[in-house]
This record gives sequence, C-alpha cells and structure tokens, in this order.
Amino acid sequence: MDIKRTVLWVIFFMSAVMLFDNWQRDHGRPSMFFPNAVPTKTAGTAAPGSSTPGTQPADLPAATSGATAAVAPGTATPPATAAAQLVKFSTDVYAGEIDTRGGTLSKLSLVKEGDGKQPDLYITLFDHTPTHTYLARTGLLGGDFPNHNDVFTPVPGQTSLSGDAKTLSIAFESPVKGGVKVVKTYTFTRGSYVINVDTKIENVGSAPVTPKLYMELVRDNTPVETPRFSHTFIGPAVYTDQKHFQKIDFSDIDKNKATFEPSADNGWIAMVQHYFASAWIPQQGAKRDIYVQKIDPLLYRVGVQQPVQTIAPGQSVDVKARLFAGPEEERMLEGVAPGLELVKDYGMVTIIAKPLFWLLEKIHSYVGNWGWSIVLLTLLIKAVFFPLSAASYKSMARMKAITPRMQQLRERFKSDPQKMNAALMELYKTEKVNPFGGCLPVVVQIPVFISLYWVLLSSVEMRGAPWIGWIHDLSQQDPYFILPVLMAVSMFLQTKLNPTPPDPVQAKMMMFMPLAFSVMFFFFPSGLVLYYVVNNVLSIAQQYYITRMMGAKKKAA
Repeated sequence: MDIKRTVLWVIFFMSAVMLFDNWQRDHGRPSMFFPNAVPTKTAGTAAPGSSTPGTQPADLPAATSGATAAVAPGTATPPATAAAQLVKFSTDVYAGEIDTRGGTLSKLSLVKEGDGKQPDLYITLFDHTPTHTYLARTGLLGGDFPNHNDVFTPVPGQTSLSGDAKTLSIAFESPVKGGVKVVKTYTFTRGSYVINVDTKIENVGSAPVTPKLYMELVRDNTPVETPRFSHTFIGPAVYTDQKHFQKIDFSDIDKNKATFEPSADNGWIAMVQHYFASAWIPQQGAKRDIYVQKIDPLLYRVGVQQPVQTIAPGQSVDVKARLFAGPEEERMLEGVAPGLELVKDYGMVTIIAKPLFWLLEKIHSYVGNWGWSIVLLTLLIKAVFFPLSAASYKSMARMKAITPRMQQLRERFKSDPQKMNAALMELYKTEKVNPFGGCLPVVVQIPVFISLYWVLLSSVEMRGAPWIGWIHDLSQQDPYFILPVLMAVSMFLQTKLNPTPPDPVQAKMMMFMPLAFSVMFFFFPSGLVLYYVVNNVLSIAQQYYITRMMGAKKKAA
C-alpha cells in the first residue's frame, strides 16, 4: 500500500545507478549502458589528419549507389605538389583558416559578441591539430579530378569583412587534373552562420566529363564541453523528408550498424555536438547519395555525393550548396533549412519540450534575463499544475494524520499480514484516504519536469548567460555551491512535511535521500539547479499551506 515510498525508492535507486555510471564515463571508464567509442590515444602520436607534413589524409569517398548505406574508404595517394598554406579570414561572427590543400575549411571559430541579453559565442568548431580534427571539405569523384588532397591557389582578394560590406567572398582555384579545373568560392554574409559554397567545375580538356561532387564533414570523437554527469549526443546526423531526423552514434558506425536513408533529393547531413552543429545543405531537388563511415581508428565522416551533369569541352557547371556552422538556436535553425532545428535534440520528450522552450523564449523577451525567465516559467508551470499538486498534498496530509494509527495496526497484526492489510483497507475507507492519491498527480507531472530538464540542458542560450550576483553562466555549475545547498535544504524540508515511514530504517533512508540527491546537483548546470530549487520552494509553500488549512478545518469540526 505504500506506493509513494516504493516509487521514491525506485527513483532513488535509478538515480544512484545513473550517477555512478556518469561518474564512470566522466573518468574515461566504460559505461554500464552505453558503449564507449573513445579509444585511448597513444602519447606522442599525431592524430589522423594532422597538419604534419606527409600525414594529410588521402581517403576519398568510394562511388556510391542508392542501394548502399555505407562506403569503404578509398586508397588514393595524394599527389606530390607544392606545400599547402593557410589563408586566414575574419567576419563579424567568424575567425578561421582555409587550407589551400583542397580549399578545405580547416579552422572556424565563432566570435560573435552578445548584446547584453544574449551570451557571447566564443568557441572553435572546425579545427586541425595533432589532437583534434574537425573539417568541412569537398572534391570531385569519377575520374582523376581535383579533390581535397590537391593544393589549390588562392584567388587574390579581401579576406576580412570590413566597413559596410555585407558579404565576403574568398575563392580558390585547383590545378588542372583529368582535364578539369575547379574554382571553389566561399561567401560569408554579415550576421549569418550560413556559408554559401559555390563549386565551379570547368572542362578544359578535349573530352566530355561526368564528375560527382562530394561534400563531407570529418571529425574525431573527442568529447566537447558539456556539464559533468550530463552526457549529450555527439556524432553525425542525417535528415531527409522520407525518414526525417536520424542520429548516428559513433559506436554504431564502429559496429557497422549505422542506419540512415542512403539517397534522397532533399535534406542535409550534419555533425552535432552540445550547443553547436555544422551541416552541409545541398540544393533542394538535387539527387544525392549519403554516406557515413569510419575512415580511421579515431576519425569519422558523414557526407553526400551529388552527380553532376555531363560537361562538354570548354563548358562549365556551377554547383551551389550551403554550409551551416554555428549555435543551435532553435528559431534561427528553423529559417535555415527544413528540419535543421532538430539538431537541438530533446530526444523522446520533443513534443513537450518544444512548447516549453517557446514559452521560455516569450518570457525572456519581456524580462531580458534567462535566470529570471526560468524562475517565472517554473512559477507558471506550478500554477497550471496547482489542482493536481493540491490533490496530492491533501492526500499526503491525510496519510500523515493517520500514520500513528497505521503503525498501531501493523504492530497489532504483524504476525498476520492478511488481517493487517484488511485492517489498513478498512482504515483507508473509514478516513476516506486514497493511498494512491499522493502518487498519481506527481506521476502526471514527471514528463513536464523531465522535458524542462532537457530544454535547459540543450539550449545554447544558457551558455554564458548570467542570472544574479555570483551566477555568471547558467550552463556551468554554481561556483560557490549555494544553489545545490539550497536544493538539499529544500528536499530535507519536503521530507519532513511528508508522512513518516513506519519502518525506522526507511525513515532514516528518507532523511538521507536529500543528501544523496544533492551530490549530483553540485555538478549540474546552475540553470537546472535553479529550476529545481524554485520548484521545491513553491512545492513546500503549497504543501505547508494545504496542511495548515486542513488542520484548521479539522479543529473547527
């Protein structure tokens, strides 16, 4: 009959197990539930794809067909050409480098300054170092054509967005290979995280050519910044109208179990990490084959191959695409491409989380502070669920009132469980107490609270956003642990307001639970802890008021 305590015990046990598992993963040990796809790196060994001379990756995508879901890496050897160089560029939102080998976007840092209401965005996405590889690259297949291994020549021009200019274009010209020359142009737009990439394919030979253009994102599985004990998805993703959003774990790629739509004429491919993403977005209606594969013990890629029409000698074809690289701001992503907002992944609770984030945004548009927006949203949710919470607290108050009598019945019939249960049922009936009444309203609210947890964990708007005083970043843990301590105190007060378990051991464990739960809250982002603290304080006030009100009614009667 003690269903509420049973539920609490289950939650406590599951939380303890998940806390231990997250501690294991946080310290680089294997997870009990999720395969760890991060192999140990050997000290002193350059990572695959590093910029050390002679180690530039030579893997080319194999030709694909619509029937294949994965491709094997090629074995082409890079030609002996002039040494590559890095061309630095800057805009109002980016600072980066384009490697003339392949005209590859090899470094991209987000440098946009906030407006006081939005946090600053300082982070490096694409990078190419001995310890980390994350690249956006393109090339041609179908012959001995220019690809990402060939050294391009920079076309003279501006490399920084200055003055009143709205756009910045940087072009690179390939050497002639197989009778084909490629001119690749990156166009950056002021205030935008979308880069227009134009690939001009010129047939300067004497025979027709029919190449394929590949566009891919390559990266290792190095973990990114994420709150301790809160592991978010990192890896490739594919979106098509047919199958919609498909995440692909690195571990599934390792086991050749990656499943995704292999061909389409719409959608995009992406690399997703906490708060940020990159995505190649080919033109709608252009047929393309999709591939996801592992090309090195520490290196993965996701890409598309787009057939190009036959190009006659002396003719050229322009293939346009867009490359998104930036923060997972939901409203901005919705305007870039259909379904791109799904890279901000709420998982199974998306249907509830998206409206909650919309409401949080609306509140923020008025108050201008994400911390106070969390407080007001929590207050609003508590108001909506007030009738359910009130029913729960009334049931708990009645249970608390009859707890001494329940204990007496357990003592009297402890040798006869059947009679004890019958006596307890009679007591519930006489006092009009529903033993499930305190539990069911709480269960109904759980999906909303879980959804809000994912909203606060996934929203890049929390990154660098201050609240008050000592809280300067809602995405980081409380530097002085004030909120986690308040969380522990509030949980302790809630425990005191609840009916005391008849079993002394259970009673002691219930008093210990606030301390056990508060341990992981010491490492949670302060925005999440703020939400739980406010929720607990409101619950305590509501429970205290209802308990006193019922006590006054009982005295009057």
